[in-house]
Amino acid sequence: MNWYVLYTKPKWEKKVTEQLQAIGIECYCPLVIKERQWSDRKKKVEVPLFNSYVFVHLEDKDRPSVFQSPGAVRYLFWLQKPAIVREDEIATIKKWLNSPDLAEIEVSTYQVGETIQLESGPFVNQQAVVQEVTASHYILVLESMGCVLRMKHR
Repeated sequence: MNWYVLYTKPKWEKKVTEQLQAIGIECYCPLVIKERQWSDRKKKVEVPLFNSYVFVHLEDKDRPSVFQSPGAVRYLFWLQKPAIVREDEIATIKKWLNSPDLAEIEVSTYQVGETIQLESGPFVNQQAVVQEVTASHYILVLESMGCVLRMKHR
């Protein structure tokens, strides 16, 4: 069994997770608590760490079963194959999210094209390539996971 990345409709991550778990599919939607500002108040809400992504753990032959959920759109592909996330990467995300002191990822003085190793956060010890540097943030590419991260400067 492998962990696959399922792409969902926007804002459907939690609902897809509930629907898939109800039909017996093991899935994981990492959630973080963020403070949101409304015109009259601030409120802490639980939001997905990865927008429109849910991780599903199943056999390759069972992959079509996730489309029983109307919020499931397609699988994420990497190099013309369904993207597979290693078990240790899922464990790292869970460990980081369960940590009592969530550390913000800090990147400094890196140049475009430079390969770095992340030192904290959900992608600790992952290699990333600096794609863009702006006054407020960095854009990093994690080639092993096929994703792009945007990290703020401190």
